[in-house]
Amino acid sequence: MRRFVLTVFLLLALTVLAAGGWALWWVYQPLRTAAPTVDLSIEPGTLPRGVAQAVVDAGVDVRPELLYWWFRLSGQGRLIKAGSYELEAGITPYRLLAKLARGEEALRAVTLVEGWNFRQFRAALQKEDVLKPDTQALTDEATMALLGRPGQHPEGRFFPDTYAYSKGSSDVAVLKRAMRAMDKRLAAAWAQRSAAAAVKTPDEALILASIVEKETGKAGDRALVAAVFSNRLRAGMPLQTDPTVIYGLGPSFSGNLKKKDLQADTPWNTYTRPGLPPTPIAMPGKASLLAAVQPAASQALYFVARGDGSSQFSSSLDEHNRAVNKYQRGQ
Repeated sequence: MRRFVLTVFLLLALTVLAAGGWALWWVYQPLRTAAPTVDLSIEPGTLPRGVAQAVVDAGVDVRPELLYWWFRLSGQGRLIKAGSYELEAGITPYRLLAKLARGEEALRAVTLVEGWNFRQFRAALQKEDVLKPDTQALTDEATMALLGRPGQHPEGRFFPDTYAYSKGSSDVAVLKRAMRAMDKRLAAAWAQRSAAAAVKTPDEALILASIVEKETGKAGDRALVAAVFSNRLRAGMPLQTDPTVIYGLGPSFSGNLKKKDLQADTPWNTYTRPGLPPTPIAMPGKASLLAAVQPAASQALYFVARGDGSSQFSSSLDEHNRAVNKYQRGQ
């Protein structure tokens, strides 16, 4: 009898060991997928059994009950995080669980460029085919209301940068991040303003920074460009900057600024109206924000493009006219 019991015990032990060995072998075996990569989406609150089935439904050739028990026995099933994932062909159960437990989501990135306006920002977001276009059908006003800023003009309120997002994310999430980033950048710049700054509020600094962004061809000139407009503001001179006129013309601008355009009165025409325009005209970067509140120590009131990206700065109209003749007319 004792020998029978011992035999049964040994058989059971061998069975357990064999099963354990097979399980250890299985978790490191590559799994077949329906495509080179398959997309897996796990909704918040999904239990391990539901996750296992979602993996199968996504196109991974594996028995869901095996995957479920692997999740449970590993002790990491409760660590699985909701999100959007890409599963590559040949992924093993071990690597699969590690990816889900660490939340290694499939990320994409969209770059919002310094100097773009809000219309260009929205167009860039709409081109991202894995980003949910929740604001696509909304007006600018409705979009800002959705972002928690009802009544605020969107221009200049989003920081130009590269933003990573997971597949299936909403464009609202990207816009909120860009908006918070601009809030922080503007506050940081305003805290560093110098006595030379002509702007009186953070909003004025944002408007001036957007003009500096559009008017600067060479990075080293940025603080001097800001100085010109700051000096003009203090002197009560019109800013007379073409980018504001172009912004006021909107989508109707032909690409060639004409004399009649400079005379067309809009709130953004700084030839016909004094002071700063009512809103920013573009999304300024960090350097332009700082230039607006820390302009160079200069008496310049004019500048003209030299043709190589840089500008020639002048403190008098006579100097400026000579610079225009030299660099624009070749005289």
